[in-house]
Amino acid sequence: MHRFRIVFLLAAALTLAAHPARAQSAGTAGAPTFIVQGSTTFTHRVMEPYQSAIEKAAGVKLTVVPSKSSLGLLALFEKRGDFAMISGPLDNETGELKSSHPTLDVRRLKIFEVANTRMAFAVNKDNPVNTVSDDKMRQILLGAITNWRDVGGPDRPIRIVMVRGGGGVQASIEEEFLHGKKIAALNPILVQISSQVIKVTEQLPDALGLSQLSIVTKSAAHELKTEHPIVQRLALVTLDDPTPAMLRVIDAARKIMADAP
Repeated sequence: MHRFRIVFLLAAALTLAAHPARAQSAGTAGAPTFIVQGSTTFTHRVMEPYQSAIEKAAGVKLTVVPSKSSLGLLALFEKRGDFAMISGPLDNETGELKSSHPTLDVRRLKIFEVANTRMAFAVNKDNPVNTVSDDKMRQILLGAITNWRDVGGPDRPIRIVMVRGGGGVQASIEEEFLHGKKIAALNPILVQISSQVIKVTEQLPDALGLSQLSIVTKSAAHELKTEHPIVQRLALVTLDDPTPAMLRVIDAARKIMADAP
């Protein structure tokens, strides 16, 4: 009998070693684990400061994978994520997704707004321009103004820096600031993820970076202010209706962000 007990324990240990996820679940008292993928803006604003609080309030564990809003949505369809984090209008993000994956049924997506944040136009610290009118900024974004000289700056070309293939900041600008028109600046500098926008802007005197206010204020760049701020809506998205445990995550995130500074 003692020999059989030893064999059983060894088999159990091997089973846990071969299935690390099961071992993690056992170590967290059976708390469900969800994978959350997508927007780096959502990650910076919500998950980085408040992930532990959301997990505690919802009784879950969260694995956060920052990338882009559209990649988070794609992960839902490919069963690589439970939540997508997005930082722009869902219609914009699904439009981009449908262009590369036309067979996806985006009608299955359910969106739950969690918080708002403000985006910002960032310029290099050596750029003397501090403010522009809304109208002139629209002309810059649509390619009608291409030189800093035309808005009170040096005689240098304006180089817009933004995320390749769209992103929450770009989508919010096009939806709310450009009234549905697409950014059409000449020779933009395209980067992979939003955190790279500010890094390029810090180094390039000609740059106009499309970023978030929280990132700009912590950087060596400064904000180029317009007359009216542009707000980004941060949301969690699920494929079909969320489970009760997933609803606890959504409710916890909303309550915590409602009290966040």
